[in-house]
Amino acid sequence: MSLIQTFAALRPTAEYAAAVAAPPYDVLSTAEARQLVAGRPWSFLHISRAEVDLPETTDPYAPEVYAQARANLERMLAAGVLVRDSEPGYSVYRLTWGAHVQTGCVVAASIAAYDAGRIKKHELTRPTKEADRVRQIEALNAQTGPVLLVHRATPEIDATLAALADAHAPDYDLTAPGGVRHQLWRITERAVIEQLTQAFERLDSLYIADGHHRSAAASRVAALRHDPTAGFLAVTFPHDQLSILDYNRLVRDLNGLAPHSFVQQVATRCTVEPVTAPLAPERAGVVGMYQAGQWYRLTLAEQSEQSADPVAALDVSRLQHQILGPLLGISDPRRDERLECVGGIRGLAGLTERVDSGEMAVAFALYPTSVAELMAVADQGAIMPPKSTWFEPKLADGLVSLLFSGHEAETS
Repeated sequence: MSLIQTFAALRPTAEYAAAVAAPPYDVLSTAEARQLVAGRPWSFLHISRAEVDLPETTDPYAPEVYAQARANLERMLAAGVLVRDSEPGYSVYRLTWGAHVQTGCVVAASIAAYDAGRIKKHELTRPTKEADRVRQIEALNAQTGPVLLVHRATPEIDATLAALADAHAPDYDLTAPGGVRHQLWRITERAVIEQLTQAFERLDSLYIADGHHRSAAASRVAALRHDPTAGFLAVTFPHDQLSILDYNRLVRDLNGLAPHSFVQQVATRCTVEPVTAPLAPERAGVVGMYQAGQWYRLTLAEQSEQSADPVAALDVSRLQHQILGPLLGISDPRRDERLECVGGIRGLAGLTERVDSGEMAVAFALYPTSVAELMAVADQGAIMPPKSTWFEPKLADGLVSLLFSGHEAETS
C-alpha cells in the first residue's frame, strides 16, 4: 500500500468556491459559526457545523445534527454547487499569509500506513471529539476536513509542486477573511501523478501536524467497514515551510496563593525578572508571565533529562513540571478545567485582557514549539502535552472533500 493515494475529489465549482470555503470546523464556537453563515447559504459550515441550522439549544453532538449535515450535503450536490472530479488525482494547495508561503499536496493518506505507524502521531485524542468525527463521516459517507500533514522537505516533491503551481492558472484563487490566500491546482497528468506517488513512497514517514481526531476517526470507520485500501483526506507540506505559532496558557486561580506569594514561589523554581512591557519570548526556555497587572520574564530551569527525552525538552513540558503542576496544582492539563490554552493568533492581548477582567488569575506566553521538535517526538512514538502547537495559516474546509466508496455524486 502506497503512503499516499489519488482520489476523485468533491469540490465546489469555480463560481461557488468563495461562497463555500469556510474556516476549519474546530476553530469556531457554535455562536461564531452561526454569525458566519448569516446570508451565506452555501457556506461549508452548513455541513461541518450543521447545528447552525437547528435551534440554538441543540446539542452539537445530537443525532439530528449529523442528519442535518447529510441533508445539507445532498442539497449542495443537487444544486450543483459541489461536484465530483471525473477521475482521481492529486491537487497542489498553496497558502499565502503576508510574506509566508507554503505549497503542499492534497492526497488520500493511507489508513493502512497510519495504522502501521508510518504516518506518525504526536497527540492523544479525546473520546468525545473522536466519536463526533466518526459520526460525521458515517453520516456523510465522506471526510470533509483535511488533516494537515508534514513531510521532510524533499527537492523532487517540493520542486514538482512549485513548478505545477507556477506554470498554470489555479482552479481556485480566493482570499479568506483574515487575509489568507488559498490557491488550488488539480493534478491530472498520469506521469506527474506517478512521479509524486513514487517520490512520497520513498519517504520513511509522514507526520500529523494537525488533525489527530480526523485521522483517528477515519481509521475507525475504515476498520468498521473492513476496508484495507481506504485513505483519509490530507494536505502534506514540507517541514521547512510550515509556520507554528505559540500556544499559551491561562489559569483561573492561584491555587490558594496570594499574588505576591505566588511570584515568590515561582522565583524559587526559575529566574524571575519584572519587565515593563508585554513579553513575547525570544527563544526557547523563556516564558512571559502576566499576573496582577505586571509582566515578568521567566527563564526556566534546565532539566537533566532533556537530551534524552524530546517531550521533557519542550517548553510546555518544562512549564508544566516546574510551575503549573507543583505550584498551581494542575496535575492533568488535559482535563483540568482551571487551565485554558489560547492560540498565539490572538496575540498577547488575548492573555492580558482575560487576566485584567478577573476571569483568569495568571497567563503564560510561550515560545513556539518547532516542527523539528514535533518530528522528534513523533519519531520516538512519544506524546506531546495537549495544545503544544498552533499552526497558521489554516486550511479551508469545503474546497476539497473525500467521498467514501458507495457515495453517488455528479462528476465534473
